[in-house]
Order: sequence, then structure tokens, then C-alpha cells
Amino acid sequence: MAGTFTTRTITITTGATETLHDLTNACSAFLREAAHGRNGLLNVFTPHATSGLAIIETGAGSDDDLLAALRGILPADDRWRDRHGGPVHGSGHVLPALVPPHATLPVVDGELELGTSQSVVLVNTERDGPERQVRLSFLG
Repeated sequence: MAGTFTTRTITITTGATETLHDLTNACSAFLREAAHGRNGLLNVFTPHATSGLAIIETGAGSDDDLLAALRGILPADDRWRDRHGGPVHGSGHVLPALVPPHATLPVVDGELELGTSQSVVLVNTERDGPERQVRLSFLG
């Protein structure tokens, strides 16, 4: 039997603050519809120049720690040469080099195979993009 490919785009409301948005439940719901108990790969991709995807523990402070670390590494000030969107917007354009806009994860028996306490999160440090798109694709 040949493998199948199923894909869907979801919209995430990020608001006007930097945020980590947990996508784990959305990924699992997609796999219930797309994987039908099969093994394969889930690819998660965000087509934005100022967002990324991370696998991280949430709820225990690591999410706030990641945002604080990114503020330290990528301060929103006027040091950036990229002035697209304003003088403090350049740091957001560097974010995907550190937090890539994609993740590929194993799917076993139709379930997302994450480690203990791991979550799939959208990382968004921009304050002027209230929505982000995320494409979920299953190959199995």
C-alpha cells in the first residue's frame, strides 16, 4: 500500500504580545483525522519570517525562560540592519535562524511521539502580527 500525504493549515491568534502557543493538541487532533493509526511523520511549518517552532516543556517556567532568553539574544532595539517594518523589527527576522520555522516529528500508531513533558509550540516575538498560519502535514 502506498503512503499517503495529508495537509491542513490552521490559524493561530497570537495577539499583540510575544508568545508561545502550544500546538500539541492541534497536532494530535489532526493526526486522529489524518493518520488513522498508521506510522509516519508529522511536519509542522509556519510560513512567517518572524516566527518559529520549538519542542519544549511548557507550564513549568521553561516557556517564559525561552522568551526571556530570546529577548536577551535578540533585543528589540535599533541595532539591526533589517529595517523592514521599522527600526526594532529586525530582531524578529533573525528569530527563525535560532528557532526554525519547521519541525518534523515521529508518529507511531497514529500518535505523536513526544518525550515526557514535551510540547510543540509556535514561538512568536512580534507584536504587530495578530495571527499566524501553521501548516500540519502527515506522511505515512
